[in-house]
Amino acid sequence: MNDFQYYSPTKFIFGAQAADSVGVTLAQMGFSRPLVVYGQGSVVRSGLLDRVEASLIQAGLEPASLGGIRPNPEVASVREGIAQARTHGADVILAVGGGSVIDAAKAIGFGVPYSGDVWDFFDRKAKPTVCVPIACVLTIPAAGSEASASCVISNDALGMKRGAGSDCFRPVVAFMDPTLTYTLPPYQTAAGLTDMMAHILERYFSGYGEVTVTDNIAIGLMKTLITHGPIALAEPENYQARANIMWTGMLAHNDLAGCGRSVVSGGRPGGWESHALEHELSALNPQITHGAGLAVVMPAWMRYVCHRDPARFARLGQDLFGLEYPTQAQGSGQNPDQALLDAALKAISALQAFFVSLGMPTSLSELGIQEQDIPRLVDGVLASKGDPFGVFMPLTGTDARAIYLSCL
Repeated sequence: MNDFQYYSPTKFIFGAQAADSVGVTLAQMGFSRPLVVYGQGSVVRSGLLDRVEASLIQAGLEPASLGGIRPNPEVASVREGIAQARTHGADVILAVGGGSVIDAAKAIGFGVPYSGDVWDFFDRKAKPTVCVPIACVLTIPAAGSEASASCVISNDALGMKRGAGSDCFRPVVAFMDPTLTYTLPPYQTAAGLTDMMAHILERYFSGYGEVTVTDNIAIGLMKTLITHGPIALAEPENYQARANIMWTGMLAHNDLAGCGRSVVSGGRPGGWESHALEHELSALNPQITHGAGLAVVMPAWMRYVCHRDPARFARLGQDLFGLEYPTQAQGSGQNPDQALLDAALKAISALQAFFVSLGMPTSLSELGIQEQDIPRLVDGVLASKGDPFGVFMPLTGTDARAIYLSCL
């Protein structure tokens, strides 16, 4: 286990009807002028937005609102939100929605006190250090943005999708009501499950090796998703399944599953190679759901790099799917290295089979990505992450191209 710092300041209000306590809670925390940020209509149609705003007004708060945040949020909406927050004098940004809405709220929050353009933070010209406090009412468990130090924004004019990281914009409070997820479309539920698995696996394959306590947390979280994901798809209003999924989504990305796993002491665990590869897909086409893209590129990345540490992948197969872990005694003449590699590949196939069982795609062509798109995807990855990029196995542009090609 390597040295690490763990910081998780978010207060969680979890349970049915949690959203109805938004106003009282924010008032008790000393806030009075929230900017409510939401998406493209579902929270309006469901009546959730009305409930939240009524809760705010009844508690004596004075809300303003900004709607229309799309999936893969675009920087123009963030700029609009920054201007509105400044005009309103917002002392808290309240996101009502999923990861895209929360990420937009975060970018608004750290864009307000900044004198330059907010894209500077995503173009590595500035780093967030100060942020208007962020609160959220979670409606889509997936991104884990309700407690994370991560924020991802798209820039359509530049054809880019970039992330920023800082503890300053971790939400101060998250309202988590599993009943709000009952009406999620199956595809959205499945993509969310895949995203959660990817958040855990990016840390599990950080390149550090075994960290028993953290690995057991990671395996337990993934087993929860494997158990409860199919139940939620079959029984959308199964509260226990939805509750377990929602809480796992937060734990998957609040850094708990990475403690002690960074190859650089005190650094972020993992190279986030699969996320880097996927971000370019949804930068090219914002209609691509992040989890669906990950379902395609993560197994491909795994197959490309697993020879670097096949024992790690074989152990995942044993712990997560009950697959046999090869030993010298079982070899009976078989090359033990090849036996480990075979076990690693079986583990990856089992993981992809789980994604497929949820209804996720297996190829880029299913997402509308063609071979002629790959040079642009590779250029985007290298511009964002550098050349080479990654930690488990440093990847060049040639490697990235090979991984994308294997997904077609």
